[in-house]
Amino acid sequence: MEPMKPRGRPFQPGQSGNPSGRPKGARNKATLVVEALLENEAEALTRKVIDLALEGSMPALRLCLERLLPPRRDRGVAFDLPKIESAADALAASGAVLESCAAGTLSPGEAAEVMGLIATHLRAIELRQIETGMAVLERSQKETPP
Repeated sequence: MEPMKPRGRPFQPGQSGNPSGRPKGARNKATLVVEALLENEAEALTRKVIDLALEGSMPALRLCLERLLPPRRDRGVAFDLPKIESAADALAASGAVLESCAAGTLSPGEAAEVMGLIATHLRAIELRQIETGMAVLERSQKETPP
């Protein structure tokens, strides 16, 4: 009976069936051929797509707009957020975020991102408080004779 071939990842990490592999930065041959064909025609093709868009071709118009105005990933949000200098302030700030989300000023995704920012800021405040407390403790130990 033949041994079964291993399933999943048959090679050790860093090794493959082709040890020399594809060189880093190597480009796909088809991509190189297409780029060579389009190299001298890019300006004419761009002009043609713009002309088609101006004539009312929706696919051409969509292509032009996608290139001119890429989709927005984030938007600025404006809402009242109290200053955060302690855990109690963070609690008030998270309440303000929840209220803005409930009112529709913030989407649930935006609210989650802002809450993450608040949590990160709160961790920084807590670290500062720990450092301050440790510095006070170290000073008091130095001043107290053994």
